[in-house]
Amino acid sequence: MSWRADVITLFPDLFPGPLGASVIGRGATEGLWSLTTTQLRDFATDRHRTVDDTPAGGGPGMVLKPDILALAIDAVSPADDPRPRILMSPRGTPLTQATVRELAAGPGAVLICGRFEGIDQRVIDARNLQEISIGDYVLAGGEVAAMVLIEAVVRLIPGVLGAADSHADESFENGLLEYPQYTRPQSFEGCDIPAVLTSGDHGKVEKWRQAESEALTRRRRPDLLK
Repeated sequence: MSWRADVITLFPDLFPGPLGASVIGRGATEGLWSLTTTQLRDFATDRHRTVDDTPAGGGPGMVLKPDILALAIDAVSPADDPRPRILMSPRGTPLTQATVRELAAGPGAVLICGRFEGIDQRVIDARNLQEISIGDYVLAGGEVAAMVLIEAVVRLIPGVLGAADSHADESFENGLLEYPQYTRPQSFEGCDIPAVLTSGDHGKVEKWRQAESEALTRRRRPDLLK
């Protein structure tokens, strides 16, 4: 069974977007994963297809209504659905490569894309939504964040990238940032490829890459070394 992503959104036309291109899109074409979008307004109960209301207690903006969102979630993800229900939210737990690996090993995910000032806390609690953030900043909605999560997960699905070991040395896979990469020409604007990489000594190459990864991580992300 392929990995299945269901996205609940007010803007389904934004998908698949970049998820339909390159190796990620090819993986979907080959049946390695699938994407289905659901328009939240289809579950509105009034003729204006209203999905939001003013915040309780006052304040700016609008909040997505819990009853409408609950109807959409229940339609997409019934009680026996083993997939996690994820709300893309700037206040969520940071998305990490460890989380991505865990999701890639499962059957898929149901992603809810917030808009406006957010969604009613009661539906978050009632439907056990896991809040995930892709960074310490705020977007106009959760759609781009959902695409980021899906792409990060799908590229780990066997067969999507081709070679099984193509992501083994990437940043965060081994707790370090990835070492610098080089390719031909040998000389570019007076700078040569490091001699060790063209020496043919694989042992020295591995030691160089490890040292470069550690040095780069120490400079840019010392928190990872802790």
